[in-house]
Amino acid sequence: MKIQRALISVSDKTGIVEFARGLAAQGVEILSTGGTAKELQAAGIATIEVSQFTGSPEILEGRVKTLHPRIHGGLLYIRGNAHHEEQAKAHGIRPIDLVVVNLYPFEATIAREDVTLPEAIEQIDIGGPSMIRSASKNYQSVCVVTDPGDYAAVLEDMKEENGGTTLVLRERLAIKAFAATSAYDAAISCYLNREQQTCSRFRLELPLEMRLRYGENPHQQAELYGDFGSYFEKLQGKELSYNNILDISAAAALISEFSKPTVAILKHNNPCGIGTDSDLREAWEKAFATDKQAPFGGVIICNQPVTLDLAKAICEIFSEVIIAPEFDSEARSLLQKKKNLRLMRVLKPLTQSERDIRSVLGGLLVQDCDNADIPELEHKVVTSRPPTKAEIEAMEFGWRVVKHVKSNAIVYAAADRTLGIGAGQMSRVDSSRIAVWKAKEAGLSLKGSVVCSDAFFPFPDGLIAAAEAGATAAIQPGGSVRDAEVIQAANDKGVAMVFTGTRHFRH
Repeated sequence: MKIQRALISVSDKTGIVEFARGLAAQGVEILSTGGTAKELQAAGIATIEVSQFTGSPEILEGRVKTLHPRIHGGLLYIRGNAHHEEQAKAHGIRPIDLVVVNLYPFEATIAREDVTLPEAIEQIDIGGPSMIRSASKNYQSVCVVTDPGDYAAVLEDMKEENGGTTLVLRERLAIKAFAATSAYDAAISCYLNREQQTCSRFRLELPLEMRLRYGENPHQQAELYGDFGSYFEKLQGKELSYNNILDISAAAALISEFSKPTVAILKHNNPCGIGTDSDLREAWEKAFATDKQAPFGGVIICNQPVTLDLAKAICEIFSEVIIAPEFDSEARSLLQKKKNLRLMRVLKPLTQSERDIRSVLGGLLVQDCDNADIPELEHKVVTSRPPTKAEIEAMEFGWRVVKHVKSNAIVYAAADRTLGIGAGQMSRVDSSRIAVWKAKEAGLSLKGSVVCSDAFFPFPDGLIAAAEAGATAAIQPGGSVRDAEVIQAANDKGVAMVFTGTRHFRH
């Protein structure tokens, strides 16, 4: 069937003039509304206003314009069905064979920090989704386009099909259209639920970004959904793996904790070492010195551009991924000699997500992300001796790190670097032992360090072991039934300790 009439009403006007001109060149009559009609008319494309086509004016400030039987009848009546054809003729309904619609920018609107609820509600499109659904339901006869990226395919099909489109194309575009309206409705319901907290359902709609070679292991299939690519640009290297993406995400969350020039090295989502210094090469040396074995095959992230000097140091070990806001030309030239090394440029601020989602048997766990700020530690002291200024700085540094280490987590830190990290052990004492052992293996002294624990010390033994390793201060959430015993042990050892009141479990 030849496309005789198209209705065009788009919020995103990318490529619409060229597309409409291509339709007009094939003899298609064009109906349009509001700003779209004005843009097409200004381009010299003959356009009929929808109000003229329906015989009804736009009312309620444009809220009602396409919600009319002559619009939805023209989309929904089944071509070739005698009863439908008879009713369409009786009510003056003419066929609309192509609908080109994209929706009000609801998601862009609610992304603004200062958006108000009335502003968000005003961007809830009614007529657009209605037309999309009508056209999609009747895709046997009607073509629906919701993505400017599909304009060329429609015009090409029309050229090859004598002004019509194939059922294969119409079916594909209808499925895509239903997915678009579903995602749109999900965005609205999720936003309103955050505002009102009344909904008992959770919905998530994300576009497919890429199919991955495999998942965590070669026998597992995997895909990436969402807009991960809007945060990073891959400058070189092999395609990203499932594990690479997990590590990159963990690295981004960690580095977002630091405003000073910082380098972090991660392996299997866990920090191996973090260093801060005005000279990024020195920051790297501090990070790498924490653990010179684990970083091989790891992920490196910097919050400053990578210089040639830093690139030379990094090249001394094998890494999977390097992430930075920029790479100096000489640094990039050097790093590109490692053909498999993935270089990722950060495209926008690496702020942590608002919600954390994990799959479980039969469903999902959804929680707020762990974005708790560091409290004023001077007011959290629980021991006889308050921490020194240097110890406070080390506490703040280590506390930023320990929340990104898998529980049970122990971090020994100075004010500008990690000294020992123990992660993921069933016993907190074991995590501390590993951290101490790692520091010893790296040739680092823990004398005068701060020990950071993601959860409370359940017994004094963990605190005592840290003090014997050289720690002079401790930061932990507190909250154990034996807090008094732990505080007494700290006083006995001359250890300054603060209770943050905030736990940082990371399972």
